[in-house]
Amino acid sequence: MSEKLRVGILGGTGMVGQRFISLLEGHPWFEVVTIAASSRSAGKRYEDAVDGKWKMAKPIPEAVKDIIVMDLHDVEAVAATVDFVFSAVDMTKEEIKAIEEAYAKTETPVVSNNSAHRWTPDVPMVIPEINPEHFDVIEAQKKRLGTKRGFVAVKPNCSIQAYVPALTAWKEFEPYEVVAATYQAISGAGKTFKDWPEMVENLIPYIGGEEEKSEQEPLRIWGTVEGDHIEPAKSPVITCQCFRVAVENGHTAAVFVKFRKKPTKEQLIQKLREFEGFAQTANLPSAPHPFIQYCEEDNRPQVKADVDFEGGMGVSVGRIREDHVYDYKFVGLAHNTVRGAAGGAILCAEALKAKGYITKK
Repeated sequence: MSEKLRVGILGGTGMVGQRFISLLEGHPWFEVVTIAASSRSAGKRYEDAVDGKWKMAKPIPEAVKDIIVMDLHDVEAVAATVDFVFSAVDMTKEEIKAIEEAYAKTETPVVSNNSAHRWTPDVPMVIPEINPEHFDVIEAQKKRLGTKRGFVAVKPNCSIQAYVPALTAWKEFEPYEVVAATYQAISGAGKTFKDWPEMVENLIPYIGGEEEKSEQEPLRIWGTVEGDHIEPAKSPVITCQCFRVAVENGHTAAVFVKFRKKPTKEQLIQKLREFEGFAQTANLPSAPHPFIQYCEEDNRPQVKADVDFEGGMGVSVGRIREDHVYDYKFVGLAHNTVRGAAGGAILCAEALKAKGYITKK
């Protein structure tokens, strides 16, 4: 029997589900053994279920082509085949909450890409380089759910990956006011230019719910575990505007920051280059080395040049310069469906395994 943990993908036929399957090909710790989706796809070979809908640049991995898709609502049946699941389901927020907790109650850990549980007080929302200590709240969640090994953990919103790592690296300088504008790729909406032609040469100055997430989720990431819940940080204050732009992959952020302890530009760059966290020190399989690159060129970071830095798991920062209203401004870039979605969730699962939260059943 394989020593790898048996993985299920909930919502495995959608774009993020496909990204999970693509990234997990050949993973040293995890093996995809089960794919679950809606009743429309259930009973089909995976290759047939995504026929004409496969959106990844790489072909469908051979190892999953013949997997028979299960109905994700057959919770007990799916759970019986796996050690844990990744969740990328496309449902209402309340439906997602219910089904993810249903899987957790079968003693199956759930690592979710979805936003439904990001504000559930005892569900950790983690970037492994920044706040792995938030996994400590899982014990309180297990008590609430009545489980021994089942729980839900989530990764945060895709767009904040472009600027939260930099602000975290600069924590000692006490950033207290942040203005951000994010320029977000169409894959963040699960689309390609083929199925969203109106986005060609276009910009839409609105993404539903995105500005609230971009302003509030960083505060939860920077918060602290207080008994049975995560208490969000009070600072910095963040205001954000979010735009959908004619880019396939990669979310860019233009950010302005005020610091209580004003650093030099050289100090800011040094802190970015030195910044690492649990993902790097534990040498997790998906961890980027380095986590953040600083681009010296005035015209970087660029999507075409930098979105795949460290396989899409790294973050690129450039154009740090003093500002006449704020202290400094900079540009950040992160791959939204790798670091910002499936890859970030896989890294979370690796951290959970390394810390003993995910084991074989």
